[in-house]
Amino acid sequence: MKRFRPTLLALALLPSLALAQSVYDANDLDRSISACQDFNGFANGKWVKANPIPADKTRWGAFDALREQSLNAQHDILNKAAGGADQAKSGSIDQKVGWLYRSGMDSAAIEKAGWSPIKPDLAAIAKLKSPADIARWLGKATAQGTGQVFRFGAEADFKNASRQIAYANQGGLGLPTPDYYTKDEYAALRTAYRDHLAKLFTMTGTKAADATHKADNVLAFETRLAKASLSRVELRDPKNQYHFVTIAEANKITPHFDWAAYFKAIDVKPRDGFSLSQPKFFAEFDKMLAGVPAAQWRDYLSAHVIDSASPFLSEAFQNARFDFYGKTLNGQPEQEVRWKRVIGAVNGAMGEGLGQLYVKDYFPAESKARAQVLVDNVRNALKARIEHLDWMSDETKAKAIAKWSTFLPKIGYPDHWRSWDGLKITPDDFFDNMRAARAFNQRWDLDHIGQKTDRLEWGMTPQTVNAYYNPTDNTINFPAAILQPPFFYANGDDAINYGGIGAVIGHEAGHGFDDQGSQFDGDGNNTNWWTAEDRKRFDERTALLGAQFDAYAPIPSMPDKHVNGKLTMGENIGDLGGLNFAYDALQAATAGKSDPMIDGLSRDQRFFLSWARVWRGNIRDKAALVLLNSDPHAPAQFRAIAAPSNMPAFAKAFQCKDGDAMVRSGDKRVQIW
Repeated sequence: MKRFRPTLLALALLPSLALAQSVYDANDLDRSISACQDFNGFANGKWVKANPIPADKTRWGAFDALREQSLNAQHDILNKAAGGADQAKSGSIDQKVGWLYRSGMDSAAIEKAGWSPIKPDLAAIAKLKSPADIARWLGKATAQGTGQVFRFGAEADFKNASRQIAYANQGGLGLPTPDYYTKDEYAALRTAYRDHLAKLFTMTGTKAADATHKADNVLAFETRLAKASLSRVELRDPKNQYHFVTIAEANKITPHFDWAAYFKAIDVKPRDGFSLSQPKFFAEFDKMLAGVPAAQWRDYLSAHVIDSASPFLSEAFQNARFDFYGKTLNGQPEQEVRWKRVIGAVNGAMGEGLGQLYVKDYFPAESKARAQVLVDNVRNALKARIEHLDWMSDETKAKAIAKWSTFLPKIGYPDHWRSWDGLKITPDDFFDNMRAARAFNQRWDLDHIGQKTDRLEWGMTPQTVNAYYNPTDNTINFPAAILQPPFFYANGDDAINYGGIGAVIGHEAGHGFDDQGSQFDGDGNNTNWWTAEDRKRFDERTALLGAQFDAYAPIPSMPDKHVNGKLTMGENIGDLGGLNFAYDALQAATAGKSDPMIDGLSRDQRFFLSWARVWRGNIRDKAALVLLNSDPHAPAQFRAIAAPSNMPAFAKAFQCKDGDAMVRSGDKRVQIW
């Protein structure tokens, strides 16, 4: 249960560029569109028209193009590692990632194996006859790293964040959210999902008529789980993420599922208890364990074994999975080529190991040093904002500053790398390698339970184009891949850097004070440090921001579908605060310096254009709908305009006036931090 909050998605694996190359390309501007009416169109419209979505993608934008560059870089690293793996030191990172990648690219061996790698698991499931049998299987699946029905892992204790405890969380669904199982508008998708499940059964030896019956069983099973599951919005409330119980108390909620036996099966000692995070879900799970026929349980468990293994089986299984999740659900015409899919598997299995090789070639020391300066400056701007708030009492301000003072920024990559000792990788068996890696990583995670929280540990790999804030350790984290163009130029223009990576830094720091992060103190504990009146004022301001996003309709073919302001609230607060903090930091960094007009663009204009540039792009309607229902991030085109529209500095930079679409004034303007 890692609660890392990803933010801007972008990547760059290019060396640091000279100042002249770090400026927003003025040729990209669509000057037929007013910046004051449609800033996204003005900044990005020409680029979007000239860059259609590739057939193997659901969306295409600035950060997607950079992801491709990241994949190409990782491809070079892995080809080199695979070629030299036999000569590499036995057990070294180079050998393990090289053999893992080589085995994934050995399509002949994978095709020959077919679905035989999962036959032992399917045979074991076929023997399950009682609730006790099923419970034992669930423990075995957790230990293998392929847990079913619910998610299980280590995370900091919400009430004592210095220690790691076990968390059990709702799960078990094959469709994006619970609504997909119950709302009429998704009936066709449910039928397609059932057909997908039936196909998986036929591909593993079940007759067509029986396969359809089994698929119906699975869909009915998951529908019942979905009805007991909390929505994405409900899950944003920390109160719905944590429910600490003793084993005895947990067993009262699930009298047919013995948690003591489960913990023994996965070799975990929970000490005084664990978080049974959504009691309603687990109560329903227990009723299903006791009341659902064993045959239906076998169908459900078998379907998820096949589906989760599909990416590592023969091409037919990979194609079947893509046909539903790629084409039908997300509207993606073509599947990615094999080497890209295998790189995804390597990242899932040994991502930090690959990252250890990545930073040697793609993250110079000077980038880390410059990034540290930007982090410090933006954090100082956040502190100044808190100190000068006119709506917050001195009492709450003091506690906010106390939290600010304990932020731990982490830049580029871990100070200490994970050990991969004990993980056995061979050059010629992809499925067994992935199985071994899943079990190894699960053991690594479970071994955290009962230990002290390590704030220096990372939840993203260095080659990940992203950033995150973790409220339970109060860290802001910036992987190496995002600390490169177009977000960051080690020797680049201040305006571009602060509008790019500076806003990312501010965004992540802002998460510490968003609607969720503000419920955790500087030590990572879920506790209230606000006065009642200050919290009321905060909620009033965030409600106004929620209303702003509720009004956005991102899919022209579905005009009735709007952004969910509550689901996206944390990210929207992060954007609004982050862009303001970064702007303040830019002003402080350039105070007393002349404004170099570059390509006719002022410093402030370049700042806001740098922000908008990272959100240029397009997305397929089906994929947009899935994200609208499930993603806590608002659609990119609105992230480009929402925060600037609330900033007087933007209006001044582009000479906008009250009444322009990009100017929110009076009681419509949102200002939080």
